[in-house]
Amino acid sequence: MTGFIKKDLAMIKSNFKLLGILIVVYAIMGLMGKMDMSFILPFMCVMIMISTFSYDNYNKWDAYSFSLPNGRKNSVKSKYVTTILITFIVSIITTLLSFIISYVNTQTINYEQILVTMLGTVFGTLLVLTIMYPIIYKFGVEKARIGIFLLVFGIVIIGGLLANYIDLSNILKSLAFLEDYIIIILIIVAVIMVYGSYKISERIFSKKDF
Repeated sequence: MTGFIKKDLAMIKSNFKLLGILIVVYAIMGLMGKMDMSFILPFMCVMIMISTFSYDNYNKWDAYSFSLPNGRKNSVKSKYVTTILITFIVSIITTLLSFIISYVNTQTINYEQILVTMLGTVFGTLLVLTIMYPIIYKFGVEKARIGIFLLVFGIVIIGGLLANYIDLSNILKSLAFLEDYIIIILIIVAVIMVYGSYKISERIFSKKDF
């Protein structure tokens, strides 16, 4: 699988410059007290990795990978591992920068707020990954973009309707006892989501013909 990961990293090598520029922009804007871009950077990792699906399709990589030992399984696994790897690396860099920016601007570091914000961002990024990858494996990148747009649009509409008819304050109060365990819960849920998504993608990809 190492070879598959190296292949994906090689394909997105040019995009590392974009990530580097965004990180610098985030640092500058943070020091100036402008827009907080910390939540954008991890999401960019998923967007960049999605481009590798198009490269694979253009170069007919998938058909070739089938001839390799455990090619289908390793091809899917490498996408998930590479995405998670660069997401965590960028998240760590962003978190460290947030500590520095917080100290420079206020002479204090709000560790809890920064870590909770980044944890929520990473969880949201993994949620996007778990939804998008099986759709891409099933329908391809182009069709998946339309499906993802409709899915997000539907979630927003349903969320808006539920917010009008459900008293969320009562629900939040009833779940207040989980506050002390939120980090553990998010980690467990994230692991379950990613593993489930991976297995679905693996099954879809294993049945494809090229």
